[in-house]
Amino acid sequence: MLPDFLRFWGANPAFENQWPWLLGIFLAAYMLGSVPFGMIVAKVMGLGNLRDIGSGNIGATNVLRTGSKKAAFATLVLDSGKGAVAVLIARMYLGEDAAQVAALGAFLGHLFPLYLMFKGGKGVAVFLGIMLALNFWAGLAACMVWLATSLIFRMSSLSALTASASIPVWLSVFDMPAAVWLGAVLAVLVWARHHANIGRLLKGQEPKIGKK
Repeated sequence: MLPDFLRFWGANPAFENQWPWLLGIFLAAYMLGSVPFGMIVAKVMGLGNLRDIGSGNIGATNVLRTGSKKAAFATLVLDSGKGAVAVLIARMYLGEDAAQVAALGAFLGHLFPLYLMFKGGKGVAVFLGIMLALNFWAGLAACMVWLATSLIFRMSSLSALTASASIPVWLSVFDMPAAVWLGAVLAVLVWARHHANIGRLLKGQEPKIGKK
């Protein structure tokens, strides 16, 4: 059985797998989440080092600042995909408890990637990919919140903050209460990674989408 101090999701979902299996899933998902697709795409497409561009972030928003929409789209798909793949494979072979452990591992891998000395991205695309895999309708609802906020306010960071904050609600609405705590933890991490953006939002200095 899993040690009590690791039962941060409570009684549901029941931890059916032994902790060595869950630890293995966590580590595998972490390594997958650590793959910096934004930097790989930028390098392959000859766009330069993302660390020297814009905010220096490795995510799709900063890739877009290179001027390549194709590269930004590829990064968005690959980053969200690695989170979704980690969850789906873990669920397929070991069940729901493993899926949630994989979700956390992949997300932390993106935020603190081994390959980049633990200096990763803000996790928005990975977050949405994870949620789409955990519960498609809840994830889709969060994506719609992101899109609506983006269209109204034209701020990527505000869209990410709003979408992530909404996910515990959507998980409850779409009958997945066992994942609410996971959604809340990941949302808190998204907000923590956006601390600089939050400061600029409060000062009215946050740039809008499409502007440098």
